[in-house]
Amino acid sequence: MEFPGIILDTASFSRQKQPDTGTVYDMLIIGGGAAAMSAAVYAARKMITLAILTVDFGGLINETSEIENYLGFQNINAADLAARFEEHVKGFNLPVSIGKAVKEIRKKDGAFEVLMEDGIIYAGKTVLFATGERHRELTVPGEKEFRGKGVSYCATCDAPLYKNKKVLIVGGGNSAFTTALDLTRVDADITVVNFTKGWQADATLQQRIKNYPKAELLDHHEMLRITGKGVVEFAAIRQRDSETEKSIRVDGIFIEIGLLPNSEPVKNLVELNKVGEVIIDCICRTNIAGLFSAGDVTMVPYKQIVISAGEGAKAALAACDFLIESSQL
Repeated sequence: MEFPGIILDTASFSRQKQPDTGTVYDMLIIGGGAAAMSAAVYAARKMITLAILTVDFGGLINETSEIENYLGFQNINAADLAARFEEHVKGFNLPVSIGKAVKEIRKKDGAFEVLMEDGIIYAGKTVLFATGERHRELTVPGEKEFRGKGVSYCATCDAPLYKNKKVLIVGGGNSAFTTALDLTRVDADITVVNFTKGWQADATLQQRIKNYPKAELLDHHEMLRITGKGVVEFAAIRQRDSETEKSIRVDGIFIEIGLLPNSEPVKNLVELNKVGEVIIDCICRTNIAGLFSAGDVTMVPYKQIVISAGEGAKAALAACDFLIESSQL
């Protein structure tokens, strides 16, 4: 595949170069999910100097199984989609630091310093911060082992896989009830388990699920463990008042107890909202000139792969415009 002015170098897979600590890059892209990878493609096509700093490629895409709502694919394995993103980006032979987290981003003398967890510092004229979110975990036995094998965090992605099957949803807020609503559309048997006493979801959402004949709502219960042979088969739960335990036969478990934005590296630099998401404007600018942000780490609603990809492209183009307007290109 070839773009005007750029030859994609697929041989770079075996010789991906590391970022140079002595270079002040036009742009440093922080993250490896859909927003970051889309940003890298658009920035690379602008022929600027850039580097990618990420723990991994794929982000939360790696935590689901199949994707049926990404434009251009009727159905694609999540790992395959992430691999295609990675292949596209690696074809530009960009310098990449992978496997180490960013500890802090600072602005100094008009440029940005990115401090890595191992003490290495990279410099950039602009930063595109796209570190995404992480799921708030239950931290119960079996949760980690059965991710992608019955444990899911995305009903939009995975609900169609549970047509006429028995599913347990953990959570009591709008996310949990929206997940339940998605599952009603595939005629799933639904059990919703809420840890606290009293449901937190909007009344209209609650009523729609309560009216669904194949739904059971268990308030003030907690998940104890998830078991099965290769895939999820049972969920052990406990009623928190009586301490009564029981085991439920299930085909899948959706954990909807919230997401946490990976915004710690910029918490002392940019403006965040009350849940820790980066506040941006319509072209992905933060309140710090030269620092752009995109994807799930921001306050943009609807955390979807296609939205993150679009936001990443927009952020990269905006950052390139900033470099031109500030006479840094």
